[in-house]
Amino acid sequence: MTGYRIALIPGDGIGTEVLPPAQALLEVVGARHGLSFTYDSFDWSCERYVHAGAMMPADGLDQIRGHDAVLLGAVGWPGVPDHVSLWGLLIPIRRQFRQYVNLRPIKVLDGVPSPLRRAEPGEVDLVVVRENVEGEYSEVGGRFNRGFPDELAVQQAVFTRVGVTRVVEYAYTLAEARGGHLTSATKSNGIVHTMPFWDELVAEAADRHPSVRTDQEHIDALAAKLVLDPTKFDVIVGSNLFGDILSDLAAAVAGSIGVAPAANLNPEREFPSMFEPVHGSAPDIAGKGVANPVGAIWSASMMLDHLGHPEAGAELLEACFGTLAEGVRTGDLGGTASTAEFTRAALDRAEGLARRTG
Repeated sequence: MTGYRIALIPGDGIGTEVLPPAQALLEVVGARHGLSFTYDSFDWSCERYVHAGAMMPADGLDQIRGHDAVLLGAVGWPGVPDHVSLWGLLIPIRRQFRQYVNLRPIKVLDGVPSPLRRAEPGEVDLVVVRENVEGEYSEVGGRFNRGFPDELAVQQAVFTRVGVTRVVEYAYTLAEARGGHLTSATKSNGIVHTMPFWDELVAEAADRHPSVRTDQEHIDALAAKLVLDPTKFDVIVGSNLFGDILSDLAAAVAGSIGVAPAANLNPEREFPSMFEPVHGSAPDIAGKGVANPVGAIWSASMMLDHLGHPEAGAELLEACFGTLAEGVRTGDLGGTASTAEFTRAALDRAEGLARRTG
């Protein structure tokens, strides 16, 4: 039996409701593959911020540095500004643990119809590789002359050769293992310094990966093409801001942001990586028992892949996606199942698979 120690950060809202289904499925599938999981739960959240003045304690990163991975539910709550929750928890974890790849797979799934007529299950299957620790989301800048008519805000984007090259290399390696096609998101016709620099580094990487077909698309045109024909794309690589926007757009194209997962990866494994659903804390449905756990379950599958157990990860997805294909869906997907009902159906499917193949 191989054991893993997981840092569990349920966070806010439905984050506390979607992690238990993922844990339950991890237990069933993990047992079949000789894997066990020990969870240390942390109350880092907006609620903690309100009571303690910080999203996490000053030594929070040291508390989870030795874990094998981090599972996050969701962060954000009315009354706490979004930049406070983000910069008080997620961004410090991503940056201090060198999680420079944000990986977001997108698929049209059986049972989750796309709003696009031509986007069918099996036809849309792409991955957005987002640079995750620099770019447009930098700390360089400030506010000047606060409160005066000539008040000024300055925000500096930061692109480094090391930062761009390593995420682009990751994307090319992924493209080599998939369909052999990479699309780079840029805006070098309007952003005169950082985007031409990005393009140059992508071109250098393209020379190192001649088997991959490379396309370059300006971000505005790329957003339109994702909607017009998402089947054309395989691996899309973009800066922090571009990747963030494109991945949410692509998830909506695939049917729902509620099923979308994300992995914040430190590919060198010097630090733990973090896995989280994309959907957010959804205060409007929190506590009602109707949250969609698919994004959290898919994120848990990505965690298994990262830990070196792709067969277990695929089995976890089969149980989840098969449940959707059978018509068991939560309300956000047009169904009537509660969180507990969907989880029970997915567990039954996972246990049935174990009986059939065990």
